[in-house]
Amino acid sequence: MKKDIEPVEFLTSLFDAAVDAAQPEKAISRFLPQKPKGRVIVVGAGKGSAQMGRAFERAWIDTHGDAVEGVIVTRYGYACECEHIEILEAAHPVPDEAGLEGAKRLLETVSGLSEDDLVVALVSGGGSALLPCPPSGLTLAHEIAVNEALLASGAPISAMNTVRKHVSGIKGGRLAEAAHPAKVASLLVSDIPGDHPQYIASGPTVADEGTREDALAIINQYAMKLPEAVITHIQSPRADAPLPNDAKLANAEHHIIASAAKSLEAAQTLAQSYGIETHILSDAIEGEAREAARTQAAIAKEIRHRDRPFKKPVLLLSGGETTVTLKGNGRGGRNTEFLLSFAIEIAGEQGIELLCADTDGIDGSENNAGAFVNGESAIAMRDAGLDPVAYLQNNDAYTAFDKIGALFIPGPTGTNVNDFRALLITG
Repeated sequence: MKKDIEPVEFLTSLFDAAVDAAQPEKAISRFLPQKPKGRVIVVGAGKGSAQMGRAFERAWIDTHGDAVEGVIVTRYGYACECEHIEILEAAHPVPDEAGLEGAKRLLETVSGLSEDDLVVALVSGGGSALLPCPPSGLTLAHEIAVNEALLASGAPISAMNTVRKHVSGIKGGRLAEAAHPAKVASLLVSDIPGDHPQYIASGPTVADEGTREDALAIINQYAMKLPEAVITHIQSPRADAPLPNDAKLANAEHHIIASAAKSLEAAQTLAQSYGIETHILSDAIEGEAREAARTQAAIAKEIRHRDRPFKKPVLLLSGGETTVTLKGNGRGGRNTEFLLSFAIEIAGEQGIELLCADTDGIDGSENNAGAFVNGESAIAMRDAGLDPVAYLQNNDAYTAFDKIGALFIPGPTGTNVNDFRALLITG
């Protein structure tokens, strides 16, 4: 291991390598569909979808010489300039009227096509909130209520998206259904543990076996309080989404072009070039953020004190998507909550450094992707007059790290393959 490694700089370089590996420009040209007889229509949604659109139209022109047309919806502040594709912006994580209009535009864009036409769907994480499309009898306010209940529930993303697709006119394969009989090719940037395509942005072009009975069971399991009209809708056959064997989806295909696994491997390669033994724990860690943090803190301390299960110095990488069950009224996303819980557990320990951050550059609804933690972090909070345990109980991790100047704020990255954790144990 090189002796001159500065932990914050080193961990930041690993994050940069992970993000770089997930950039659409590096992958999208390898997944270009065949040129159709008819039109090429591009639609998309997600926090990395605008950059996917720009990469796709450049690759398509370079390969086929033809321009494309279409509409993509991304988060406010995440847009980039495309030559021919229109980029719309909407709210995330709570939907708004702009997202409602964006979903309508996508459905209009794919309507009236023929079997000679091609729809290319560019989808990344965040698309669920960016495409509110309440079915008949429900309103945007109902969909916002569902989204807020889901975000506060602590349910894993797969469970959230099973509920979402049963309260939507565009999710759960319905966008592909609307494009029938055109061919639909979906290029996906996965932010889902396990890379299940039907859960990425609630699968607007990918159906799954989940039923409305499954959605109701999830609502009961996590004690979600939803408007009566929403429950009535989910109980009705009107909530049924297309199943994978639906004839209208027979001409649809999908490809995952970037994922957490590929990003963690890129970070591992860089770390090993520094002479650091590196292990990927998992790209699919889920569960309550503060509990997952306690587990990783216990592993870090075991390595530091007993050199097991790995000998120090060592770097442990992991990804996935933890959750937060909201009980307080503070600020911060799942990565920052993970970090505060971890900081409390390793207080006073030397030689343990952690960066935990969302690869899209934004953790929840704040301006940070995550933060940096070591054995001095919780001590610094107490020296600043803060009680880290109280801040954790109030879900106010952002404020705690802001007060000690430890936030990590890279800005929007143009992609989204979920959480990135780099845990370095040296002493």
